[in-house]
Amino acid sequence: MRPNDRAAEIAAVASSSQARFTSVHDPENDPHVNGDYFRKHPTWHVEYSAWKAEHIFRFLQSKNLHPKRIGEVGCGAGEVLKQLQGKLEPYVRFWGWDVAPAAIEMAMTRENEMLQFGLADFGEIETPELDLLLALEVVDHVENYLGFLRMLKSRAALKLFSFSLDISVQSALRAGAFLQRRDAHHHLHHFNREIAISALEYTGFKILDWQLVPSLPGASKLATLAKPIRSSLFALAPEFTVRLLGGYSLLVVAE
Repeated sequence: MRPNDRAAEIAAVASSSQARFTSVHDPENDPHVNGDYFRKHPTWHVEYSAWKAEHIFRFLQSKNLHPKRIGEVGCGAGEVLKQLQGKLEPYVRFWGWDVAPAAIEMAMTRENEMLQFGLADFGEIETPELDLLLALEVVDHVENYLGFLRMLKSRAALKLFSFSLDISVQSALRAGAFLQRRDAHHHLHHFNREIAISALEYTGFKILDWQLVPSLPGASKLATLAKPIRSSLFALAPEFTVRLLGGYSLLVVAE
């Protein structure tokens, strides 16, 4: 087989819906699987789910997107999907998957006829045909995040990503800021807007649009104090503010 033919074969397998990807390589030591993450965050961030769902809903509305079959990889306790269900039309179907047993146990209490959850490594299972796949602040938790992104590309018509933008001037100047994110939230990778979009493009996605949104409310005393400054400066120079002060997340819709 000629090298060009072999390259084409590899590309075809990589883009196939049958391609498999394992996101958890060491289950015994993975904090999501072994329960460590749940012990640190026993609510699994449910208190922020309505806030997240509202931003996603507004983003979908602003892009005139009306998906009928929505899935979420790394759905956690399932409350974001539950909140979205209350905002969208009653005929919309929802599915959520996560590798964390504790999270899925919580999510299953939110199930109904149109909303279902499963304990699974998303890249290793067959899933329903989806109009939209949500990956909300999940990419930074996956060891091989480029392989993870490549796997997601063929799994839905459209993908909506949320990235925590950990990298800023102020975070770079604070000793231990990135290690704190790793310890508290198991962020294995850190992003700014340019790195996140570049990673998506590198793995074959076509970026349709993106938007900066404020990070989770009440994250820390420092974030609370900085919020008025960030908001005022953001109104004048959005991207400069995010590069300088952080405090924002990135929503990206891609195909």
